[in-house]
Amino acid sequence: MTSSSPATTSGASPAAIGDATTQGKTSIAASVVQKIAGIAAREVAGVHSMGSGASRAFGALRERIPGGSATGASNVAGVAVEVGEKQAAVDLDLVVEYGVAIAELSKAVRRNVIGAVERMTGLQVIEVNISVNDIHLAGEDDDAPAADRAPAPTGRVVE
Repeated sequence: MTSSSPATTSGASPAAIGDATTQGKTSIAASVVQKIAGIAAREVAGVHSMGSGASRAFGALRERIPGGSATGASNVAGVAVEVGEKQAAVDLDLVVEYGVAIAELSKAVRRNVIGAVERMTGLQVIEVNISVNDIHLAGEDDDAPAADRAPAPTGRVVE
């Protein structure tokens, strides 16, 4: 992120927003901003999945474990945020569908993430950095377990 990004807060230290009033103050955890940004990015047509290859593999393994996806961790794969008192910065790692114009997709994702985070939290989003890590080809079924896929041809004839 650039030097203009807000101070980082950990998931345990929520960011204060708005002015403290006599009626109380509101704080939002960084994990909340992560989930909002992740969901908003996935809403854009052309985004196949999020995260690097390793984080996607770990997420697929976690989802097979009973109760493993109950934490909502799959909503934040490929999303990193820095949250200050009034501002937030978002980093996204995307896998896009083949044939999608990446520049246009990035604009749409950026617009959707900024709109959702600002509307829901009141924080000003100062930047959304997008890294496209892979392209998903139609017909690739990387979500299916290996046992469900057809075996690779070996060239041997079995009688």
